[in-house]
Amino acid sequence: MDPMIQRAREVLRYDPDTGWLIRTVRMGARGMIGMRAGYRHNTDGYRRVAFDGKQYREHRIIWAIVTGTWPLQIDHINGVRDENRWINLRDVSNRENCRNKKRPANNTSGVTGVYWRGRNLTWVARIRLNGKMANLGSFATFDEAVAVRKAAEVEHGFHANHGR
Repeated sequence: MDPMIQRAREVLRYDPDTGWLIRTVRMGARGMIGMRAGYRHNTDGYRRVAFDGKQYREHRIIWAIVTGTWPLQIDHINGVRDENRWINLRDVSNRENCRNKKRPANNTSGVTGVYWRGRNLTWVARIRLNGKMANLGSFATFDEAVAVRKAAEVEHGFHANHGR
């Protein structure tokens, strides 16, 4: 077994009901035994845990402690980056993780992959597949465009939470 995973199991205990890592040994001035380990990073929203002079994302440590292996990439199923209950975590490829993304901040239609094309006065639906943008068509109504986009998400295995 990976020595870092073994060390994590020695200094931390995982509570799957709360999603918290709890310190089992005293580490540093604030790292009291029985206290929650780590902190929420202000920039990206993920929790970080430090031990033995190195920082790790909390969800990666949790996966390693529970399974004994390092994950490829962890997807927070509900999209909440600091919610690390076991039922909310899954080890996925980058492609799968991209199929459970939130709606982009610059989206104005309210539906991922659907936008208004003013010069044609139509609603356009598109979807990214295998790194390439695929046009799903232009439609007279917003509802038609949304229906085609949602059908494409189902057909191509996107997670039900995609575009939340």
